[in-house]
Amino acid sequence: MPPPAPSVHSRIARLLPRRAPNGERRMRPLPPRIIADRFVPRTSPATAAAIVIVLGTSLAAGNAGAREPIDFPSPFDTVSVPILTGAMVHFHADSAGRYAPEGFTAEDGGRIVRTAAMLPEPHLPCRVHALITLRPTPKNDREVWDRWDRAGNIRLVAEGTPDLEIVRFVTSYGGRTEHEVDVSDLAPLLTGRRDIRAFIDTWTSPGWRVDFSLRYEPDTTYDAPAWVLPVLYTDSFNRRDNGGGMETRVEVPQGLARTVLRYFSTGHCTDGRDEDEFVSKANVISVDGVAVARVHPWRDDCRRFRDRNPYCARWTDGSWSSDYSRSGWCPGVEVLPMEFDLSDHLTPGPHTI
Repeated sequence: MPPPAPSVHSRIARLLPRRAPNGERRMRPLPPRIIADRFVPRTSPATAAAIVIVLGTSLAAGNAGAREPIDFPSPFDTVSVPILTGAMVHFHADSAGRYAPEGFTAEDGGRIVRTAAMLPEPHLPCRVHALITLRPTPKNDREVWDRWDRAGNIRLVAEGTPDLEIVRFVTSYGGRTEHEVDVSDLAPLLTGRRDIRAFIDTWTSPGWRVDFSLRYEPDTTYDAPAWVLPVLYTDSFNRRDNGGGMETRVEVPQGLARTVLRYFSTGHCTDGRDEDEFVSKANVISVDGVAVARVHPWRDDCRRFRDRNPYCARWTDGSWSSDYSRSGWCPGVEVLPMEFDLSDHLTPGPHTI
C-alpha cells in the first residue's frame, strides 16, 4: 500500500523552507509583544524552525474632550515626506553595509536599514498615511533573488521606550507590492527628528528594495490621540524563551477619556509538528493579572491576493500556496492592528500589561 499523501500543511512546510546561511531552517520573527498562550515547544534549531507568535502593541488614548473643527491657515497643503527610496534590505554576514548609502546604517547583517528623518510638526489636526513599496531584486529576466514571503515592518526608534511598529507587512512570493496604511493614531509620535528602521526577514543578498514615506493631510474633523506610548517590542517570542508570556509596566496619565490598546499578531514557521503559520492560537492580553482580551488571529481571505504572488506554487488539486488561510496574515498584504478599548482597565496610574 502506498504511503498516505502528505497533508496540505506538511506540503507547504516542505515547500517553504526558510534557511539561514548555515543550512538551518529558521524564521526570525518580528516584534512579539504582550502575551500568548498555547504554544508548541520549540525543538533544537538545528533540526526545526522556531515556533513563534509575533505580537505588537502601542497604547493610544483619545482626547479628554471632543475638539471643535478648526480652519487651517492658508496655505496648508498635504505634505509628503520621503524617508526611504530604494533602500536595500538583504542579508550578508560579512558585508551588511554593502548597499547602504551615506546617512543609512545597516543592522542585523543588512536585514534592518536605519536612517533619520525630519518629520512635520503640525499644530492642527491632520491624518497621517504610511506609503510603502516593496520590490524583490531581479536576478535575471525570469527570476528574483528572494521569491519567498517574508515578514517585515517599518518602525520608529522611540527614545526611552521600545520601538514603535508603524506598519507590519508580509512580502509576496517574489512580487512587487504597494501599501497605504492609515497611521493617524500614531501621529503624536510622528513629528520632529525621528530614527526609522525598516526590517525584512530575508536571507539573500541582494534582497528587497523598500520605499517608505509619510503623508500628512489636513483634516479639521479628526480627533487625534492626545497620548501615545509604545508598550512592548522584542525580536522573538516563543515558548522556549517566553513560556510564561511577557509583561511590561505602563503609567497612564490623568485626563484621558478613552484608552485603546493596538495589538499586532502574526504566527510564522514550523517545527515539523505544529505549523504556526497555519494554526490559529489563542492570544491573551492581561492587565494587572486579569485577562481582558482573548483572540485567535486568522486570515481566511488570502485567495483574493493570488495575483500579488507570481512565484507561489500550484498544487495538483488546483490550489496555490498563497491561497491558504494563515495565522493573522496573507502573503503580499499589510497586517492591520487589532484594537481593544481598555478604558475600564487602564485607568490613570501604574499598570502591568
